[in-house]
Amino acid sequence: MMARIKAGLLSLRDLFATAWWIVIVVGIGFAFAYQFVEPAPPKKIVITTGSEAGAYYGYARRYAAILARDGVTLEVRTSAGSLQNLERLEKGDVQVGFVQGGVVPPRDEGADESALLSLGSLYYEPVWVFYRGERRVERLAELGGRRIAIGPDGSGVRQLALQLLAANDIPPGENLLPLGGQAAADALKQGTADAAFVIASENAPVVQALLRAPGIRLMSFTQASAYERRFPFLTRLTLPQGVADLVRDLPPEDIRVLAPTANLIVREDLHPALQTLLLQAASEVHGKAGFFQSAGEFPAYKDAMLPLSPEAARYFKSGPPFLQRYLPFWLAVLIDRLIVLLIPVFALLIPLLKIAPALYTWRVRTKIFRCYGELRFLEDDLRHRFERARLPEYRSRLEALDEEARELHVPLAFTDLVYTLREHVNLVRRALVKLEGQP
Repeated sequence: MMARIKAGLLSLRDLFATAWWIVIVVGIGFAFAYQFVEPAPPKKIVITTGSEAGAYYGYARRYAAILARDGVTLEVRTSAGSLQNLERLEKGDVQVGFVQGGVVPPRDEGADESALLSLGSLYYEPVWVFYRGERRVERLAELGGRRIAIGPDGSGVRQLALQLLAANDIPPGENLLPLGGQAAADALKQGTADAAFVIASENAPVVQALLRAPGIRLMSFTQASAYERRFPFLTRLTLPQGVADLVRDLPPEDIRVLAPTANLIVREDLHPALQTLLLQAASEVHGKAGFFQSAGEFPAYKDAMLPLSPEAARYFKSGPPFLQRYLPFWLAVLIDRLIVLLIPVFALLIPLLKIAPALYTWRVRTKIFRCYGELRFLEDDLRHRFERARLPEYRSRLEALDEEARELHVPLAFTDLVYTLREHVNLVRRALVKLEGQP
């Protein structure tokens, strides 16, 4: 038993002595490939939204519930609006944020690379311009000199309202009130404001309330096509007659409105797997048909204010990654990382393993061939330079060769070579005995 164990250990030693360089080469390949493996995605990310009463906050809470199913915590932070969200993203205080279209002007070619990327647009955000009075208003220029609620500082509605008013030669002034949402609606109802910009969905309570408020009218953008040309981030939409209230026929006619899109913006260093997970959540939340959108229209890249994330581009083209379609998120990410790691390793290992058996065979045979070399030298001495006085030396060399052959430890597959060697040693021994008997 001990002899078998010893033989096995010696065989393992031979195997390692043959394959050590393969281990080193594969180890180097493993280390090199590891440089290209993405780290595991973090378990927690932070998203910046808007006020708790706004749509951004509500959607973020729905995202958080979806991401929680895959073990990722989405912390939701409120903000003053899109401008503050951009500021937080640029500083790195958060990783994800909602940003209204038009807040960031389209990037020029050759401009410095941004640290922010877009995951695409999520839905339309209609711009509602409500005003007081019986006189019909169809152009923003007609609001010049009136008290207009344009939203608080840092909000996307204020940024957009200032752009649209400036295009109509209405400069900033005291008549532009920093009120938004319900505060703007209250000011309009109470007569402390003459008009108000509101950006919200058609089902938002503030929109529904103003549509039904006596003395308050909704402006129809008769120049909608011109705005769409001048501001590419805007889309023309139509609010059909009577859609808000069929009985009261509200609105009493088709209303043309303009709409930027809500966009999901991320830092470029956000893990690609988390970007894909956010896109899947966005598809689940925003992918259904709505009042102004068709099923599957969102998410999509409709606002080029920031470069589209490569992950988003792949998602829009091919959908979720193959593994994430059928496996849990954490397992899909793990396998994806292992594939990146193991492909180059196997690329080295497969050809090396094909070479290894030949090298191992050569190493085992080398031990036997070394004995054959010495046996050949001895046989040449006996044949061409035999001296009777050197008989003890010849016998000693033969005994040493025979002993070395008996002590050789080789795998069973090579045992026949050892016995053949010993037969050849005996063959030379018989030749020596024959030479001794000669006069």
